[in-house]
Amino acid sequence: MITKRAFLTIIFLCLSATLPAHGQDVIDFGNIREQAMFANAAYQPESDIRALVESSDYELTLYHTIPGIQVAFFLATSVATQTQVISIRGTSNIENTMVNVSLKLNVDADLGVSLHQGFAGSAKQVYAELKPLLEPKYNINVTGHSLGGAIALVLAMSLDKDQFNVEQVVTFGQPKVTNVPGANAIQHIKLIRIVTPHDLVPMVPLFDPLDINNLDIFWHAGREVILLEDTQFAVLDGMDSMLRATKFTQRLLNEENLEHHRMSVYLKLIDARVASSEQVPYKTDLNLFNLFGSE
Repeated sequence: MITKRAFLTIIFLCLSATLPAHGQDVIDFGNIREQAMFANAAYQPESDIRALVESSDYELTLYHTIPGIQVAFFLATSVATQTQVISIRGTSNIENTMVNVSLKLNVDADLGVSLHQGFAGSAKQVYAELKPLLEPKYNINVTGHSLGGAIALVLAMSLDKDQFNVEQVVTFGQPKVTNVPGANAIQHIKLIRIVTPHDLVPMVPLFDPLDINNLDIFWHAGREVILLEDTQFAVLDGMDSMLRATKFTQRLLNEENLEHHRMSVYLKLIDARVASSEQVPYKTDLNLFNLFGSE
Protein backbone atom coordinates (compact mmCIF):
# COMPACT_ATOMS: atom_id res chain seq x y z
CA MET A 1 0.00 0.00 0.00
CA ILE A 2 1.07 3.58 -0.60
CA THR A 3 0.94 6.44 1.91
CA LYS A 4 -1.34 9.44 1.70
CA ARG A 5 1.73 11.58 1.11
CA ALA A 6 2.58 9.57 -1.97
CA PHE A 7 -1.04 9.77 -3.09
CA LEU A 8 -0.92 13.56 -2.87
CA THR A 9 2.31 13.47 -4.85
CA ILE A 10 0.66 11.63 -7.73
CA ILE A 11 -2.26 14.05 -7.74
CA PHE A 12 0.19 16.97 -7.90
CA LEU A 13 2.06 15.34 -10.76
CA CYS A 14 -1.11 14.69 -12.70
CA LEU A 15 -2.43 18.18 -12.22
CA SER A 16 0.91 19.60 -13.34
CA ALA A 17 0.64 17.56 -16.55
CA THR A 18 -2.20 19.60 -18.01
CA LEU A 19 -4.34 18.41 -20.87
CA PRO A 20 -2.98 18.84 -24.41
CA ALA A 21 -3.95 22.01 -26.23
CA HIS A 22 -5.66 19.83 -28.84
CA GLY A 23 -7.61 17.87 -26.22
CA GLN A 24 -11.02 18.57 -27.76
CA ASP A 25 -10.14 17.69 -31.37
CA VAL A 26 -12.40 15.16 -33.06
CA ILE A 27 -10.76 11.79 -33.68
CA ASP A 28 -10.54 11.51 -37.48
CA PHE A 29 -10.05 7.85 -38.39
CA GLY A 30 -9.68 8.70 -42.07
CA ASN A 31 -6.60 10.74 -41.25
CA ILE A 32 -5.39 8.14 -38.76
CA ARG A 33 -5.71 5.44 -41.43
CA GLU A 34 -3.51 7.45 -43.81
CA GLN A 35 -0.84 7.76 -41.12
CA ALA A 36 -1.21 4.04 -40.32
CA MET A 37 -0.58 3.21 -43.98
CA PHE A 38 2.62 5.30 -43.90
CA ALA A 39 3.69 3.67 -40.60
CA ASN A 40 3.08 0.21 -42.03
CA ALA A 41 4.91 1.05 -45.26
CA ALA A 42 8.14 1.60 -43.31
CA TYR A 43 8.36 -2.19 -42.90
CA GLN A 44 8.17 -2.73 -46.67
CA PRO A 45 10.86 -2.75 -49.40
CA GLU A 46 11.72 0.60 -50.97
CA SER A 47 9.81 -0.21 -54.17
CA ASP A 48 6.60 -0.84 -52.21
CA ILE A 49 7.07 2.36 -50.21
CA ARG A 50 7.53 4.34 -53.40
CA ALA A 51 4.35 2.86 -54.90
CA LEU A 52 2.32 3.73 -51.79
CA VAL A 53 3.50 7.33 -51.47
CA GLU A 54 3.02 7.98 -55.17
CA SER A 55 -0.52 6.60 -55.00
CA SER A 56 -1.14 9.19 -52.24
CA ASP A 57 0.19 12.07 -54.40
CA TYR A 58 3.54 12.21 -52.61
CA GLU A 59 7.06 11.66 -53.87
CA LEU A 60 9.59 9.52 -52.02
CA THR A 61 12.27 12.03 -51.05
CA LEU A 62 14.41 9.68 -48.98
CA TYR A 63 14.47 6.06 -47.83
CA HIS A 64 17.32 5.06 -45.56
CA THR A 65 18.42 2.54 -42.95
CA ILE A 66 20.98 3.79 -40.43
CA PRO A 67 23.75 1.19 -40.03
CA GLY A 68 24.46 -0.06 -36.54
CA ILE A 69 21.11 0.78 -34.96
CA GLN A 70 19.15 -0.64 -37.93
CA VAL A 71 16.51 2.10 -37.84
CA ALA A 72 14.76 2.45 -41.19
CA PHE A 73 12.75 5.52 -42.15
CA PHE A 74 11.49 7.46 -45.14
CA LEU A 75 10.47 10.99 -46.05
CA ALA A 76 7.61 11.64 -48.47
CA THR A 77 6.88 15.08 -49.92
CA SER A 78 3.73 16.54 -51.49
CA VAL A 79 4.35 19.79 -53.35
CA ALA A 80 0.63 20.14 -54.05
CA THR A 81 -0.36 20.21 -50.37
CA GLN A 82 2.99 21.50 -49.09
CA THR A 83 3.19 18.59 -46.69
CA GLN A 84 5.96 16.18 -45.73
CA VAL A 85 5.50 12.85 -43.95
CA ILE A 86 8.22 11.12 -41.93
CA SER A 87 7.65 7.45 -41.13
CA ILE A 88 9.95 5.40 -38.90
CA ARG A 89 9.99 1.61 -38.76
CA GLY A 90 9.62 -0.29 -35.51
CA THR A 91 11.70 -3.24 -34.38
CA SER A 92 11.43 -6.72 -35.87
CA ASN A 93 12.15 -8.36 -32.51
CA ILE A 94 9.88 -6.82 -29.91
CA GLU A 95 10.52 -9.59 -27.37
CA ASN A 96 14.20 -8.71 -27.11
CA THR A 97 13.33 -5.04 -26.97
CA MET A 98 10.92 -5.57 -24.07
CA VAL A 99 13.57 -7.43 -22.10
CA ASN A 100 16.39 -4.99 -22.80
CA VAL A 101 14.50 -1.69 -22.63
CA SER A 102 16.34 0.86 -20.50
CA LEU A 103 14.52 2.23 -17.47
CA LYS A 104 16.86 5.20 -17.12
CA LEU A 105 15.82 8.73 -17.99
CA ASN A 106 18.49 11.35 -18.68
CA VAL A 107 18.12 15.05 -19.37
CA ASP A 108 18.66 15.74 -23.07
CA ALA A 109 21.01 18.69 -23.51
CA ASP A 110 19.34 19.88 -26.73
CA LEU A 111 15.70 19.57 -25.70
CA GLY A 112 16.06 20.27 -21.98
CA VAL A 113 13.74 17.43 -20.89
CA SER A 114 14.33 13.92 -19.58
CA LEU A 115 14.23 11.26 -22.30
CA HIS A 116 14.79 7.55 -22.78
CA GLN A 117 18.34 7.71 -24.10
CA GLY A 118 18.00 4.87 -26.60
CA PHE A 119 15.07 6.55 -28.36
CA ALA A 120 16.71 9.98 -28.10
CA GLY A 121 19.98 8.78 -29.63
CA SER A 122 18.19 7.11 -32.54
CA ALA A 123 16.05 10.19 -33.15
CA LYS A 124 19.13 12.41 -33.34
CA GLN A 125 20.67 10.22 -36.03
CA VAL A 126 17.44 10.19 -38.04
CA TYR A 127 17.13 13.97 -37.72
CA ALA A 128 20.69 14.51 -38.98
CA GLU A 129 19.80 12.59 -42.16
CA LEU A 130 16.46 14.33 -42.68
CA LYS A 131 17.10 17.95 -41.77
CA PRO A 132 18.71 19.06 -45.07
CA LEU A 133 15.67 17.71 -46.95
CA LEU A 134 12.94 19.34 -44.88
CA GLU A 135 10.97 22.28 -46.25
CA PRO A 136 10.69 25.02 -43.59
CA LYS A 137 7.29 26.26 -44.83
CA TYR A 138 5.69 22.83 -45.22
CA ASN A 139 3.53 21.04 -42.65
CA ILE A 140 5.26 17.95 -41.30
CA ASN A 141 3.46 14.82 -40.12
CA VAL A 142 5.46 12.24 -38.17
CA THR A 143 4.41 8.63 -37.61
CA GLY A 144 5.72 5.26 -36.56
CA HIS A 145 4.82 1.94 -34.98
CA SER A 146 6.28 0.45 -31.79
CA LEU A 147 9.83 1.74 -31.20
CA GLY A 148 9.41 3.67 -34.45
CA GLY A 149 6.63 5.60 -32.75
CA ALA A 150 8.87 6.43 -29.79
CA ILE A 151 11.61 7.69 -32.10
CA ALA A 152 9.00 9.61 -34.11
CA LEU A 153 7.86 11.49 -31.00
CA VAL A 154 11.39 12.47 -29.95
CA LEU A 155 12.11 13.52 -33.54
CA ALA A 156 8.97 15.69 -33.52
CA MET A 157 10.24 17.36 -30.35
CA SER A 158 13.44 18.34 -32.16
CA LEU A 159 11.50 19.55 -35.20
CA ASP A 160 9.28 21.66 -32.96
CA LYS A 161 12.28 23.14 -31.15
CA ASP A 162 13.80 24.14 -34.51
CA GLN A 163 10.48 25.76 -35.48
CA PHE A 164 9.43 23.39 -38.22
CA ASN A 165 5.65 23.18 -38.68
CA VAL A 166 4.81 19.91 -36.91
CA GLU A 167 1.19 19.42 -37.93
CA GLN A 168 0.67 16.20 -35.99
CA VAL A 169 2.31 13.08 -34.61
CA VAL A 170 0.39 9.80 -34.84
CA THR A 171 1.95 6.71 -33.29
CA PHE A 172 0.84 3.10 -32.99
CA GLY A 173 1.74 0.90 -30.01
CA GLN A 174 4.31 3.45 -28.83
CA PRO A 175 6.27 2.91 -25.58
CA LYS A 176 6.91 5.83 -23.20
CA VAL A 177 9.75 8.23 -23.90
CA THR A 178 9.76 10.88 -21.15
CA ASN A 179 8.52 11.83 -17.65
CA VAL A 180 5.76 14.13 -16.32
CA PRO A 181 7.64 17.43 -16.86
CA GLY A 182 8.68 16.25 -20.32
CA ALA A 183 5.10 15.34 -21.27
CA ASN A 184 3.90 18.70 -19.97
CA ALA A 185 6.55 20.55 -22.01
CA ILE A 186 5.26 19.14 -25.30
CA GLN A 187 1.51 19.42 -24.67
CA HIS A 188 1.26 21.97 -27.51
CA ILE A 189 2.27 19.27 -30.04
CA LYS A 190 -0.73 17.45 -31.48
CA LEU A 191 0.09 13.88 -30.51
CA ILE A 192 -2.32 10.97 -30.92
CA ARG A 193 -1.23 7.58 -29.61
CA ILE A 194 -3.26 4.69 -31.02
CA VAL A 195 -3.27 1.57 -28.82
CA THR A 196 -5.12 -1.73 -28.48
CA PRO A 197 -6.37 -2.86 -25.04
CA HIS A 198 -4.09 -5.90 -24.83
CA ASP A 199 -0.94 -4.44 -26.36
CA LEU A 200 1.63 -4.35 -23.57
CA VAL A 201 4.25 -2.30 -25.44
CA PRO A 202 2.57 1.12 -24.85
CA MET A 203 2.84 0.35 -21.11
CA VAL A 204 6.63 0.04 -21.29
CA PRO A 205 8.36 0.86 -19.04
CA LEU A 206 5.59 -0.59 -16.87
CA PHE A 207 4.10 1.64 -14.19
CA ASP A 208 4.07 0.29 -10.67
CA PRO A 209 2.07 2.34 -8.12
CA LEU A 210 4.99 1.90 -5.72
CA ASP A 211 7.13 3.94 -8.10
CA ILE A 212 5.15 7.07 -7.32
CA ASN A 213 7.64 7.88 -4.55
CA ASN A 214 10.12 8.40 -7.40
CA LEU A 215 9.21 11.69 -9.09
CA ASP A 216 11.18 10.80 -12.23
CA ILE A 217 8.82 8.10 -13.50
CA PHE A 218 8.05 7.50 -17.17
CA TRP A 219 4.87 9.22 -18.36
CA HIS A 220 2.98 9.33 -21.66
CA ALA A 221 2.25 12.55 -23.54
CA GLY A 222 -0.67 13.33 -25.82
CA ARG A 223 -4.03 11.64 -26.23
CA GLU A 224 -4.38 7.89 -26.02
CA VAL A 225 -6.98 6.42 -28.40
CA ILE A 226 -7.90 2.87 -27.39
CA LEU A 227 -9.38 0.68 -30.14
CA LEU A 228 -12.10 -1.31 -28.36
CA GLU A 229 -14.59 -3.91 -29.63
CA ASP A 230 -16.63 -3.48 -32.80
CA THR A 231 -16.20 0.16 -33.91
CA GLN A 232 -15.93 1.61 -30.42
CA PHE A 233 -13.00 3.58 -29.08
CA ALA A 234 -12.09 5.48 -25.92
CA VAL A 235 -9.85 8.50 -25.39
CA LEU A 236 -7.67 8.96 -22.31
CA ASP A 237 -5.18 11.61 -21.15
CA GLY A 238 -2.58 11.92 -18.42
CA MET A 239 -3.59 10.29 -15.15
CA ASP A 240 -6.37 8.19 -16.71
CA SER A 241 -3.88 6.74 -19.18
CA MET A 242 -1.44 6.03 -16.35
CA LEU A 243 -4.09 4.25 -14.27
CA ARG A 244 -4.94 1.99 -17.22
CA ALA A 245 -1.32 0.84 -17.13
CA THR A 246 -1.39 -0.21 -13.48
CA LYS A 247 -3.38 -3.36 -14.15
CA PHE A 248 -0.59 -4.57 -16.45
CA THR A 249 2.12 -4.11 -13.83
CA GLN A 250 2.47 -7.76 -12.90
CA ARG A 251 1.89 -9.25 -16.34
CA LEU A 252 4.52 -10.87 -18.52
CA LEU A 253 4.77 -10.47 -22.27
CA ASN A 254 2.91 -13.31 -24.01
CA GLU A 255 1.69 -14.32 -27.46
CA GLU A 256 -1.59 -12.43 -27.01
CA ASN A 257 0.28 -9.20 -26.29
CA LEU A 258 2.51 -9.73 -29.34
CA GLU A 259 -0.47 -10.42 -31.59
CA HIS A 260 -2.26 -7.26 -30.45
CA HIS A 261 0.92 -5.26 -31.07
CA ARG A 262 1.22 -6.13 -34.77
CA MET A 263 0.78 -3.25 -37.19
CA SER A 264 -1.49 -5.43 -39.32
CA VAL A 265 -3.89 -5.69 -36.35
CA TYR A 266 -3.85 -1.91 -35.91
CA LEU A 267 -4.65 -1.42 -39.60
CA LYS A 268 -7.58 -3.84 -39.46
CA LEU A 269 -9.07 -2.15 -36.40
CA ILE A 270 -8.62 1.33 -37.88
CA ASP A 271 -10.16 0.30 -41.22
CA ALA A 272 -13.30 -0.80 -39.36
CA ARG A 273 -13.70 2.70 -37.91
CA VAL A 274 -13.19 4.88 -40.99
CA ALA A 275 -16.82 4.80 -42.14
CA SER A 276 -18.36 4.83 -38.65
CA SER A 277 -17.08 4.84 -35.09
CA GLU A 278 -18.43 5.40 -31.59
CA GLN A 279 -16.56 7.04 -28.73
CA VAL A 280 -17.40 5.48 -25.36
CA PRO A 281 -16.08 5.93 -21.80
CA TYR A 282 -13.21 3.63 -20.89
CA LYS A 283 -14.34 1.16 -18.25
CA THR A 284 -11.91 -0.06 -15.64
CA ASP A 285 -12.35 -2.14 -12.51
CA LEU A 286 -9.40 -0.39 -10.87
CA ASN A 287 -10.15 1.45 -7.62
CA LEU A 288 -7.62 4.27 -7.29
CA PHE A 289 -7.96 4.51 -3.51
CA ASN A 290 -7.23 0.81 -3.02
CA LEU A 291 -3.70 1.57 -4.20
CA PHE A 292 -2.98 3.78 -1.24
CA GLY A 293 -2.67 3.30 2.49
CA SER A 294 -3.94 5.49 5.29
CA GLU A 295 -0.71 7.16 6.42
